[in-house]
Amino acid sequence: MFDIGWGELVVIGIVALIAIGPKELPTVLRTLGQYMGKVRRMAAEFQGQFQEAMREAEMAELKKQAEDLKNSVSELTKFDPMASTQKDIERAFEMPELEKAGEPVADAAPPAPSPLPEPQQQEMNTVLPEPASPVSEKDFAAAEAPPPKQAGGGG
Repeated sequence: MFDIGWGELVVIGIVALIAIGPKELPTVLRTLGQYMGKVRRMAAEFQGQFQEAMREAEMAELKKQAEDLKNSVSELTKFDPMASTQKDIERAFEMPELEKAGEPVADAAPPAPSPLPEPQQQEMNTVLPEPASPVSEKDFAAAEAPPPKQAGGGG
């Protein structure tokens, strides 16, 4: 606190002894010690209150951070990635019913263009070739049977 060495203390003691006198010196030193004790207690109390206020401020900040973290986690638990897809699917299935009922669909999207070209009239009138005749069971059995053995083959 104060940068007073032993040499300075000796000089202060000698000046105090001469100025105050040997009779009054113990009383003055005792009173000075009591005041120093009061000052130290007040300084310790102030420092304790200051540290307590700092801890409370820190705790309030930590509580706020914890609440923010809790809120963000609760938002993530409510997150449903399939909700928008499910709504789109439901809307797609509801649209034809609304159109059949004759109600105008306010937010109906125009039909998407088909990626395939529409068939032309000529293609619809073309005649397909006739399918091949079905294979009978005899033909099938003959195709799978082994060739007949020839008699007298050299062996």
